[in-house]
Amino acid sequence: MELNTLFAIEPYDWLSIGTALLCGLIIGLERQLRGKPVGIRTSSLITLGTYVFIVSAMHVSNDASDPSRIIGQVITGIGFLGAGVMLARDGMVIGVTSAATIWALAAVGVCIAVASHGTAIKLSIIVVFVLVGVDLMEDYSQALTRGVHARYRNWRQRTGNELERREGEDRRRN
Repeated sequence: MELNTLFAIEPYDWLSIGTALLCGLIIGLERQLRGKPVGIRTSSLITLGTYVFIVSAMHVSNDASDPSRIIGQVITGIGFLGAGVMLARDGMVIGVTSAATIWALAAVGVCIAVASHGTAIKLSIIVVFVLVGVDLMEDYSQALTRGVHARYRNWRQRTGNELERREGEDRRRN
């Protein structure tokens, strides 16, 4: 068996697969370093899976089918995945940023399939810039930490203090 035949993956290509994994790594690394639920593996799989679905749709398209409909279906499916990382606790909804990140990862996967690799990598860097940059801006501006973000921060501190108190009581009992 010839080596080219062994590694052929038509209609997909290795450069696009590598780009999907790289873009997932770029965004997933930021999430993983912060201890968020959407890390490197999840991010890479979302961009790769989206790329594969879109290319597959383009490959099987004919006069009766429209590959753009697959993009819509992927976005709908990704919406369900994003909903799975959002939780409501004590009147607070958490995980919205992770859900939005999942949505952006799918968009990057679509970009790899229909636009260019360079654009997809640039978009991945922009996503990380938004995730990190807004946090930095919040650290320097009190106006950005009002409302929901302040309530969430207070809730996390209250929840964390309560958890520490319970763990301390458990240790004293044992």
